[in-house]
Parts: sequence; C-alpha cells; structure tokens
Amino acid sequence: MHRAALLALSMIGTACSAQPQQTAPAGLQGPQGPQPAGANAPVPRDAPADPSIRNVPATTGRANLPKTPPPFAVAEIGRFEAPFAMAFLPDGQLLVTEKAGRLMLRRADGAVPVGGVPSVAQGGQGGLLDVAIAPSFAQSRVIYLTYAEPRPNGGSSLALARGTLDAAGTTPALRDVTVIWRAGSDGPGGQYGATIAFAPDGRSLFLTSGERQRFTPAQDPQQLLGKILRLTLDGKAWPGNPTYAKGGVQAMTWTSGHRNPYGLVFTADGRLWEEEMGPKGGDELNLIEPGRNYGWPVVSNGDNYSGKPIPDHPSRPDLAAPVLWWNPSISPGGMIAYSGAMFPQYKGSLFIAALSDESLIRVAVDGARAAAKDQWDMGTRIRDVAQAPDGAIWLLEDGGKGAGGRLLRLTAK
Repeated sequence: MHRAALLALSMIGTACSAQPQQTAPAGLQGPQGPQPAGANAPVPRDAPADPSIRNVPATTGRANLPKTPPPFAVAEIGRFEAPFAMAFLPDGQLLVTEKAGRLMLRRADGAVPVGGVPSVAQGGQGGLLDVAIAPSFAQSRVIYLTYAEPRPNGGSSLALARGTLDAAGTTPALRDVTVIWRAGSDGPGGQYGATIAFAPDGRSLFLTSGERQRFTPAQDPQQLLGKILRLTLDGKAWPGNPTYAKGGVQAMTWTSGHRNPYGLVFTADGRLWEEEMGPKGGDELNLIEPGRNYGWPVVSNGDNYSGKPIPDHPSRPDLAAPVLWWNPSISPGGMIAYSGAMFPQYKGSLFIAALSDESLIRVAVDGARAAAKDQWDMGTRIRDVAQAPDGAIWLLEDGGKGAGGRLLRLTAK
C-alpha cells in the first residue's frame, strides 16, 4: 500500500475505534485470549476515500449472464424457518441451521430440533449461521457451528463452537459444546461471514470473518474482521500461517481485505475459492492464496450504497483482484464444488446460491481460471446449496415468519 494511503487508512481506523476499549469477562474471551471490544459507534456510511488513488475501471472478469430456466426437476422436500446453512451427515441425514437459533436434523420421516445449541443474537444477518461436519465425524461425532453471540458490551460478535452430536432417539442433542474462537467485535453491524471449510487433509479449518459494515477493520492486521483465518481444529492459530510468528490476530490470518465472505470451498486440485458480497455491485469470486490482501475497502468493483464511487480493483494492482465479479449484484450465499455422479457434465464446477438475483449460478473452473457458464432462474432467493450423497443438488430458500424457507431437491429431468 502507498505510504500516504496507508497512513490515511490507519488514521481513519484509529478514529473509528477511538471509544474506550474493553475486553469481555474471562468466560466470554475464548482460547485466543482477550480481544478488543470493537467499535460500538454507529456503522460508517461510506468506505474511506483515498485521494491518492486514481480510478482505473475494471474491464475484464464481469460474470453477469442472462438468466435461463433451470435444466432440473425441482421438488420441495421440506420447509424451515429462516434457514441459513445445511450439511449432510454420512448417513444422508441433514443438519439445517435456522437463524433464530434452532439446529434441525432432517430425517427420512421429518425434521426434529437438536438440543444443546448455544444462545444466539438474532437480527439482520446475525443468528445461528454455518454448520460443518468434522472430518473425523464417523469416529468423533463432532460438528462445528458459527453464530452471532450476544456480547456483554452490547451487540453481538462472531463465535465458533464445536460439540458432539447425539443423533439417536427422538431428542437429538449436542453434548460438550465449547466455544473455541471468538472475533471479539462487540457492537452493531451485520456481515458476519461465518463460513467454515476444512483443509483437504482434514487437519485444519478455514473460517471467514466479515468486516461488520465497519470498512477499516478489513485492513487492520490487529482485528479479526474482514479476514479469512486458518485455525487448528481446536480454534488456535495454524502454525503454517503466513504471519504466524507475529502472534495474536496476525498468527491466525490467512488473507485480509474481505467484505462479507460467504462461500468457501476447496476444489479437487486443492485450490481454495471464496465468494463474497460486495457493496452496491462488485460481488466477487476470489482464488484465495496465503498472505494476499483482497482490497476491501480500498478498492471494489462496486460503489457505496450512497452512490459514492470506490476505485475499481485495477486502480491498485498490488491488491488481489477477483477472478470473476458481478455488477449488478447477485448477493451470493453458499457455494459448493460439485463432484457428484448425477450430473457428470458439471463435475468440478462451482455452484453459487444467489439471493437478490434469485438464481443458482454455475462457474466452471480450470486450475486458477474460472468462467461463468449458467445463471439459472430459480424464481426465489437462494440461501445455500449442498450436494447430497446421491449427487442431487439441494437448495435452501431464504425466508422466515411462515414465508419461504423451502428445502428444494434438484435432480436430472
């Protein structure tokens, strides 16, 4: 980053967090130790401007396609209240998170709530968020959850917990639930990110942490917001991280400069792909490489919601640009790398759930390259996507308060 720009951004970040810093009580600190309370001031309106950056418009990588009818048979097979994420168990049962704080276990004869889930702070984009099955689940029965945790200084903050799933009988429950990581960002602001992906060897996990609509934390190496983190399976910094030797937040950081990172998946070749919501336009698909800075809020291919422009990614070629981007926004939700047998023609493709675009998007990847191929009109907001054991594609419809929230199964016609 240019010296003047870095100084300006640092000063803005200091101003945004000038409130007295507090730390949570020991019982809410998490194993990484005390973290600053974060900004309790109202969320900023616009990204901080850097007058030293001359805008260079983005001219390549735009991925918006005309919407077409889906080439699938679509069947409703369930309904949930404001669902957020889902994950299959090895036996084909399905775990679904509902933002109000319910974890549901869908069996062949219907869905039942799972007991023992931590209390969540529901509101806006917060609540019970991602669910992921540990690589050792067949032996350990361990699952991981992310959620917006109520905080003692007000508001909420992202937390990562794990517990042992007892799925037997009529009252399934989580046992020995432990919070293993906390962002420590008390106060207002949505955009938690909160997606979990396990490394291909199953020995570590990656966690997305949104910047809570506060902009500058994404560029602050001492804040856990606006980052992708690599952690051990018990929530500590992964020793192989790029800046592990610096300790603290930097020891956990894999990449920085993210806004609202949702989808996070490994493809078969071991590459890590992420998609995130941009501001007004500029949703991104990124190839995640260790130590890179992905630019937010210094650059974006979208604009502030006020209409105030932000320099496009080519304005700062030292910051990693998206491989693909969407403007107008698609509002991406969950994402998978498809590997099933039901649709062999799509093997290796990324499937992206789109909320505002009400579509399912297919992106073909070849090594480090990606190309948008299909934008199927689903006629409703799609929150998450999963691959079933038989290769069918399952979708979660966004919705709540009795409207929407359907579980859809896509099969070959």
